[in-house]
Amino acid sequence: MSTNDFLETLCNTHSISGNEFNLKEIIISTFKNYTDNIFTDDLGNIIALKKGYNNEKNIKVMLAAHMDEIGLIVKYIEENGFIRFTSIGGIDPRTILGQEVIVHGKKDLFGVIGSKPPHLQEKDEIDKAIKMEDMIIDVGLNKEQLVNLVNIGDVISIKRNFKVLQGNRVTARALDDKAGVATIYECIKELSKLYHECDVYFVATVQEEVGLRGAFTSTYRINPDIGIAIDVGFGSTPELSKAETLDMGKGPGITIGGNIHPGLREKLVNVAKEYNIPFQYEVTPGPTGTDGRAIQITREGIPTLCLSIPLRYMHTSVEVVDTLDIKNTAKLLAFFVSSITNENLEGLLCY
Repeated sequence: MSTNDFLETLCNTHSISGNEFNLKEIIISTFKNYTDNIFTDDLGNIIALKKGYNNEKNIKVMLAAHMDEIGLIVKYIEENGFIRFTSIGGIDPRTILGQEVIVHGKKDLFGVIGSKPPHLQEKDEIDKAIKMEDMIIDVGLNKEQLVNLVNIGDVISIKRNFKVLQGNRVTARALDDKAGVATIYECIKELSKLYHECDVYFVATVQEEVGLRGAFTSTYRINPDIGIAIDVGFGSTPELSKAETLDMGKGPGITIGGNIHPGLREKLVNVAKEYNIPFQYEVTPGPTGTDGRAIQITREGIPTLCLSIPLRYMHTSVEVVDTLDIKNTAKLLAFFVSSITNENLEGLLCY
């Protein structure tokens, strides 16, 4: 399967935090041809192992990207059949009004998110953003019909399919961080062409959007020598500061900050320069807000890196990435992993 086709399949399959199981067979069946072992842990993380050659010191490198996405959850069913809901993960209510949704009950139900029409709003309401608690989902059923199909706690996804834009750009919901999972897949394929001594663990983590939970447990189990989080960063748009964004199509952002091991970061930059792989810097003084944070503070501490794929309109249903950035991120990861050897690891990890 091509990486673009894999990304489209991921994005068109809902995997709201805590409900990532829909992706299990898709990811396992895609990864298994390139790895030596693959399994799912007790929390739902998918862990694939590609063994190295002559790995005398049992070096372990972990690459992690989260497969969960933000979404909604049924909170209450009104007497008239309208559904009250709240969010799973960070959703800006301004982006969801008027959206089409799928309520994942006993069967999938199409619905729309509505609220009081502007014509009927009070003067003090007109200039204010509508709160999520003032929105409802209408699936066209009364309560008697609806309660047979929908329960409190059922998840709801925004109905938005993967689309190709001009050039190398694509748009979908949940490219945060299914673009990262696709990058791992591309990396696996690249790495199959290269000699590498270390064992590589490719992890599709769960529940990142609600607390980095999958990264904590999978890192604890693997206990890697090096952990690398692959996530997304803020893609540049005219209204955003250049200092706080990444340009689309110009390679991944290599994170600099307290979450990141300086020696490994320097090695990563040198590998990018050696192989003419475009990259950018992403300055994050504190915790990155990615799986990298969880990886770094697991057990006695894991030397950590973070790579960010530029992404526009984060946490909306129309996120945009450039597939060239996915390819270059994967290529950089593959060459970096192949550069880690039994001889140089100890020196790289020294402060």
